[in-house]
Amino acid sequence: MAHPKRKISKQRRDKRRTHYKAKAPVLATCPATGEVHKYHRGYYVDGDLYYKGKLVYSKSEAE
Repeated sequence: MAHPKRKISKQRRDKRRTHYKAKAPVLATCPATGEVHKYHRGYYVDGDLYYKGKLVYSKSEAE
């Protein structure tokens, strides 16, 4: 089984890991509702589901 010949120091390990960063999500503003949401995701406004600025599912129609 493979194993390291020398111990990797904490400093060397941490230098390698500096490139893994969390990125802030890209947000869009809906032209119909003005709601801020993630791109390519459906989002709820007052119980109604919107996608690409269009009403997909209305809570009042379902009741």
